[in-house]
Amino acid sequence: MEFEKAIIIRDKTRLEQLTERFNSKAQAKFYIERSGGDFEYYELENNTFYKSLAKVQESISKTLKFKIIHRSFLPTYIFTESDLIIVIGQDGLVANTAKYVNGLPIIGVNPDSERYDGVLLKHTPNELKTIIKNVVNGTYKTKRVTMAKAQLNDGQTLLAFNDFYIGADSHISSRYSIEFNGNKEPQSSSGIIVSTGAGSTGWLSSIFNMTNNINGYHNSTTDECGTTLNWDDNKLVFVVREPFLSKMSKVSIGYGLITKNKKLKIESNMPTKGVIFSDGIEADFLHFNTGSKVEISIAGKKAHLVL
Repeated sequence: MEFEKAIIIRDKTRLEQLTERFNSKAQAKFYIERSGGDFEYYELENNTFYKSLAKVQESISKTLKFKIIHRSFLPTYIFTESDLIIVIGQDGLVANTAKYVNGLPIIGVNPDSERYDGVLLKHTPNELKTIIKNVVNGTYKTKRVTMAKAQLNDGQTLLAFNDFYIGADSHISSRYSIEFNGNKEPQSSSGIIVSTGAGSTGWLSSIFNMTNNINGYHNSTTDECGTTLNWDDNKLVFVVREPFLSKMSKVSIGYGLITKNKKLKIESNMPTKGVIFSDGIEADFLHFNTGSKVEISIAGKKAHLVL
């Protein structure tokens, strides 16, 4: 694979978001300090990010042309096979980017290792020059990450790097029929979570934690719930959150493993407010109202994170 240019993907800093919210940096500072906050913290964070971004640009310019795009343009930007993807920001930006780059290798750069965990941000700005040379020369390895795919009956699709949420967009009952492994039933719940191996230590783990706490309170002898999915396993886990048993809703389908031969099918019974969103990005969603059917499966292409 020959790379002609690098695409740097970034998000707005918190200082930039505050400045937009309050129309000016001065007004943002006034509001933060009046409420007892430390505005210098936001300034330091912003300065650190821009120093790292400058270092990234300098490192890339020695080898490739580059272009910077903001997170908000990801859904509409057209990537080509000659693009090298470089993400600088927090871990969530890598997850969000992976859904749109069609399997292109991604270099995750941690701009602020004192603030960001960097689970998906394997490189520092100072290491980038060497990493880029290795990638351009073809002497690099990637970590393959299985993603999930949601496909509606009208043809719309959405990918998830970590997880899907399927249900109502607010704290009301999610109503739908669910079909898995030859069984089908109507349900009313707090929605369904579908997790990849990469996402299994996130939202999914909190559901297991809740279950284990309840079991422990009642002195249950049941082994602790959990999952040991690897990032590249061709499996997904789904869990129904807080299913409600009534005359009109059942609870027998609550957990399962989605494989290449086992897909999850859901039909919405929500007149309005039904959604499917991925990786915690509520603005990145599909409408899922009455008449909509979705099939959840393993995505055809994996994400590739440069090691």
